[in-house]
Amino acid sequence: MLIREKIEQNERNSLSEYACLSAESKGRVREEDHCSLRTAFQRDRDRIVYSKAFRRLKYKTQVFLAPSGDHYRTRLTHTLEVSEIARTLARGLALNEDLVEAISLGHDLGHTPFGHAGETVLRELAPGGFLHYQQSLRVVDVLENEGMGLNLSYEVRDGIAKHSKGYGEVIPQNSHDMPETAEGCVVRYADIIAYLSHDLDDAIRSGIISRQDIPATCVEVLGNSHSRRNLAMIQGVIAGTAPRDGRLVFGVDPEIGESMQVLRTFLFHNVYRSEQVHAEFMKASKILKELFCYYMENKELFEQQINRFAASSSHGRRVSDYVASMTDRYAMNLYQQIFLPKNFS
Repeated sequence: MLIREKIEQNERNSLSEYACLSAESKGRVREEDHCSLRTAFQRDRDRIVYSKAFRRLKYKTQVFLAPSGDHYRTRLTHTLEVSEIARTLARGLALNEDLVEAISLGHDLGHTPFGHAGETVLRELAPGGFLHYQQSLRVVDVLENEGMGLNLSYEVRDGIAKHSKGYGEVIPQNSHDMPETAEGCVVRYADIIAYLSHDLDDAIRSGIISRQDIPATCVEVLGNSHSRRNLAMIQGVIAGTAPRDGRLVFGVDPEIGESMQVLRTFLFHNVYRSEQVHAEFMKASKILKELFCYYMENKELFEQQINRFAASSSHGRRVSDYVASMTDRYAMNLYQQIFLPKNFS
């Protein structure tokens, strides 16, 4: 028996009836031979980790733009924290850890530089608008691997495309917005658990808020440290999730869920919309707007610089792809190169 087949057999023996088994994947857009060592979802995880888009997450803002401290989260560390939380949830619910890991590691590949400020700019300027979760799917389907994409399995692509909830419900009323697998639902919860805890942690470190500002109910129910908050929220999801009508229905323990919503609202009003964060994001928005407009107006120059980047798409779509792919520092350096005068020597 091949190593892959042994892993697939272990999944059948140990995972819940609600888990998505690797051997039962709906497959890929382009059919491929099976690997002798890895399951379909393990291969997807590896392809994501080895991608250029994944490496660029290291230099993309999570909340705080170009922080001077070494310990603030970036889009990459956020992704890694989501992955670990998702795996813990999956293990507690006897779901497929390899699938949740692949979805988690790929869920933010389409994020712009400068966090949600960049997404707001492209949503206004890009032809047809812009949503980072749709862009994440475009990255793995089209932009990576010299335009060939990563050819990921259906279940990983579905989880990436449906991971985002914005300021809406974690589990939306419209079932079409929900991932098809229980593992995809796990990543939705892992994403919010990760950012609620680490964004609060970073906001305290930055001095925007103090520990005394945290709503009392959140401290009482979730705890007053990063690890305790994570543990409480993970346990709350496991306690609130149960089989119903032949499927796994996700939820949160009511007391934990209420505290999570209070903390979420607190962060939106006191951190994400704070003057300290907003002022820097306005500067970042100006950089991306001018870069986008510059390349839209200078098509020939863009073609010379970018060569065959997303060559089959329209000019506007290619400019949007290019700007979205930039890291924070690349965008700032490019802006300086194009728009600021050089010292005469």
